[in-house]
Amino acid sequence: MTHRRLALGKAGEDLAVGRLEQLGYRILERNYRCPLGEIDLVAEDGGCLVFVEIKTRRGGTTGDAKAAVNLRKQRQVTRVALHYLKTRGPAGSRARFDVVAVSLDRGRKEVELVRNAFEAAS
Repeated sequence: MTHRRLALGKAGEDLAVGRLEQLGYRILERNYRCPLGEIDLVAEDGGCLVFVEIKTRRGGTTGDAKAAVNLRKQRQVTRVALHYLKTRGPAGSRARFDVVAVSLDRGRKEVELVRNAFEAAS
């Protein structure tokens, strides 16, 4: 991954974290990694454990970013979330998957949260 792309992802992640914290989310983990992959954020929202996928795009709209969380990506995020729940999650916790779409275009920043963006995929 190029330095430019890493910087774009980091900027989007920072904006997403700020927005989620404004909405009352408590960030538990950033970039949770395990042998099965990575989840951008693990957070808590009103007693619910939330696994957050962040998609950042330069230009265009957030719709492009949301569409990037396809079935293949949903399956990968689900596997990592299950690993997290088995190894670190509180027993019996409710969980959901959110997507944050970030668009950065000529100084304009748009951050869109999609709660319950998808169900656990097998």
